[in-house]
Amino acid sequence: MSFMRAMAVFVQALAIGWGCSAVAEPLPKPTDTVILSVAGSIAATTGSGVAEFDLAGFESLGTKTILTTTIWTEGEVSFRGVPLKTLLDRLGAKGSILRVWALNDYTVDVPFGDAVENGPILAIEADGKPLSVRDKGPIWLLYPFDDDAQYQTEVIYARSIWQIERMEVLE
Repeated sequence: MSFMRAMAVFVQALAIGWGCSAVAEPLPKPTDTVILSVAGSIAATTGSGVAEFDLAGFESLGTKTILTTTIWTEGEVSFRGVPLKTLLDRLGAKGSILRVWALNDYTVDVPFGDAVENGPILAIEADGKPLSVRDKGPIWLLYPFDDDAQYQTEVIYARSIWQIERMEVLE
């Protein structure tokens, strides 16, 4: 193990031992078109305090598929995307609100409490096809509506913003 890697492991162990979150590893810089930018109270960035993702970098966070109906689509649809919790954890996000912007500057505020295991995903595909801007892409915040009645409310439907381009973690 290299000295630098050993030091990184040591610092991470100290952080965990002191009850702090693990030291965030830097994110790779995007090499293709940026589909999502995240700013605010985050520990991991691609530079200048912002985390930028191209499609490959976004997918590298790990994806999950949910099967659900929505009030905007016909029948049951298989959506694939990055779990919101996964994104926030990877960024070392610390806050209480995630402000989300669509391409048309529409915004919603999503409480951090929504970012739970088996909760919402940032969908990039529907039934195996990339979400185009016309089809609510490139990214659509989707809750597993059919999995829990708590997701079938006007409040949650209003948080299900599509055509996402950027986010900010607010304290």
